[in-house]
Amino acid sequence: MIKTYLKQAWELLKQNPLFSSLYVVGTGLAIAMTMIMAVVYYVKIAPVYPEANRMNTLYLSQSRFEQGEEGHKSNFQWAFSLKAVQEWFYPVENATIVSASLQNDMTNNSYVQPSDRSGDFQVSLKLVDPNFFRIYSFRFLEGQAFTASDLESGIATAVITEELSRRLFGTVEGVVGRSFSLNYVDYRVCGVVHGASFLTSRSYAQVYMPYSVAKDYQKAEYGISHLGAYKVTFMVKDDAQEKALRAEIDEIVRKANLVHKDEWKVSIWDQPTSHLLSVFKQYASQEFDTWATVRHFLLVLLVLLLVPALNLSGMIASRMESRLAEMGVRKSFGAGRGSLLSQVMWENLLLTLLGGLLGLLLAWLGLYLCREWVFSVFDSWPSALPEGVEVRVSGEMLFAPLVFLAALLLCVALNMLSALLPAWHSLRKPIIYSLNEKR
Repeated sequence: MIKTYLKQAWELLKQNPLFSSLYVVGTGLAIAMTMIMAVVYYVKIAPVYPEANRMNTLYLSQSRFEQGEEGHKSNFQWAFSLKAVQEWFYPVENATIVSASLQNDMTNNSYVQPSDRSGDFQVSLKLVDPNFFRIYSFRFLEGQAFTASDLESGIATAVITEELSRRLFGTVEGVVGRSFSLNYVDYRVCGVVHGASFLTSRSYAQVYMPYSVAKDYQKAEYGISHLGAYKVTFMVKDDAQEKALRAEIDEIVRKANLVHKDEWKVSIWDQPTSHLLSVFKQYASQEFDTWATVRHFLLVLLVLLLVPALNLSGMIASRMESRLAEMGVRKSFGAGRGSLLSQVMWENLLLTLLGGLLGLLLAWLGLYLCREWVFSVFDSWPSALPEGVEVRVSGEMLFAPLVFLAALLLCVALNMLSALLPAWHSLRKPIIYSLNEKR
């Protein structure tokens, strides 16, 4: 019976090309827009290379230090100094890995001087410690990460991406041990990695160096010993350890405020922040309203899916009116209302599946062609794309079967409802009315 319904649906599709085309395109556009939004957030949230440990990663990126008496207080908001990192965070017991990174003028303004003297060009730089490469699962094509000894000695060494390696040396093989000039200082390559995408901002860079190569890596800001430019990343094994880590850090802050009560008071708000929350929070002190976020996404889904479904419902109602005579004839030969409804449902399911396929192709095409801006379209403060950086979209980012399946099922459900209501209304009419409709 289902096979017969599908054959009939295919014939009707060919007999009514305008209706069928509008239905398929309308469904396809709804699925494409939903898919684009879903994939954008999938790339931000899901475990993708090299940020495969996102679900177990927490970030401590901001702090506020207060000085002075009540009524004459000075507030200093930044991150943490190396002293704070070494005294407070590296020794924590409730984390499997702790990594610190330094953000200063060197990370924001570094240029490579190529050996062929073709002209300096800017590169994205991260100043990190060896644990950075344990949290982020980079695939090394050659060599390895720098070591704790390299960090301690401040040796001029670097891990570079394969793209930069090809630009500097023309190859990714035999590069370890060779040197390149950055800001007119020679650095020895210790490893070459398959680069991260610009979309994975926590791990993206073209050059990774020990933070001890920076001249000001021990600097404290504004004369406050524990205020500086270091951000800390923690990796935990499960929710229980995450809860214990939060309690441990709260205790560290409480004790620090007691010890330094005559100097300053530090606040870290609700940090460390989970990766999921960090996607929706622009800064650490921001209050996160779960229900407001849920309402926002529900409203967007209603606009993307419900509005097209209502339009399709109107089209189907008009089409059902034109098919009343056909339905009347089938009723007169004993076809039940359930059988007729089943036929209408299968007809619309075929059109919805064709629309789903079209939507999937449109979504992939849109995401790839507009990759330089579409992934930041939902950001409150989107980052500008650095000059010369190409946004790379990997297969695991685009081909997310669960995302497509969820969008398709939701669209199928709405389309079935949009077809069911007008079909049910039309089939309630008496046989005589249906048979005389065309007269």
